[in-house]
This record gives sequence, structure tokens and C-alpha cells, in this order.
Amino acid sequence: MENVVIRKLRLEDADAVRRIQFEITKKGEDTDYRESLKAVVSGNQHVGVAAERDGVVVGYMISYMLFGGFGLSKSAWITNFGVDPAYMGRGIGKSLAKRILDEYEGRGVTHVYTAVRWDSVDLLSFFRTIGFDRSTLINLCKIGDKR
Repeated sequence: MENVVIRKLRLEDADAVRRIQFEITKKGEDTDYRESLKAVVSGNQHVGVAAERDGVVVGYMISYMLFGGFGLSKSAWITNFGVDPAYMGRGIGKSLAKRILDEYEGRGVTHVYTAVRWDSVDLLSFFRTIGFDRSTLINLCKIGDKR
């Protein structure tokens, strides 16, 4: 992981986040990540980090804190994460996660969660390698009415 710096995510990183997401999923090219990143960079409840190599963002991770609710004490959720496919397998994802997990440890957060599709084998494997496992939570989803 030569010449890669992990730093706070900035609003001007929105185009890089969009590019990385598109490279991974081939979808969401028209998503307004600038609007999404406003809350991340302006508040204290969100933690967003970027991996930058030679001035180019090659990865990012976004998370937020929750204060109680449904039996949880102060906790955090990793909600979005991506590494440019050209840089996968170089430890960038682990470095991003370490920065975020260290930040939450410093804030006294002992439980960090994420939600991953059951068939996303690569993501499941990644999160397991950094210490995540099944939790006692069950994810629920309500799909809007199709009237």
C-alpha cells in the first residue's frame, strides 16, 4: 500500500466516490454523492474517510453513530464503502476500516455494525477478515406501496 494516505472524506471527493461506486457496481452513475456527503463532512455523528494515492481518491468508507434505540447503547454503522477495483487486494479497505474503528473506539463506541447482502460473498469475506460476525440484530425492510 505504497503512497496511500488515509484522511477525512471531503465534499470535493463526491465525484471520486461516484466513480468508484460505478466501477464496482456499474450502477448509480447519476447519484448525487455531493448531496450525500454534505452530512458526512459537516457533522460529528458521521465518520467518512478516503484513501488517496498520488492525489487521487482510490477508496472510501462512510459510517455514522447512533445513540441508543432498540436496546442498543451508543453504536455505529458502516453504511457505504468502496475501493477502486484497480487497487483491490492491497489492504486499502483494511486501512479505511482501521481508521474508522479507531475513531469509534476513541469515542467509546463498542459496537460497530454493517449490513451486507447474504449473496455478497466478497463483502462478507472482507468484513469477516476485519473481525465482523453475525449480530443479534435482524434487518427488516419495508418496500413502498406500488399503488
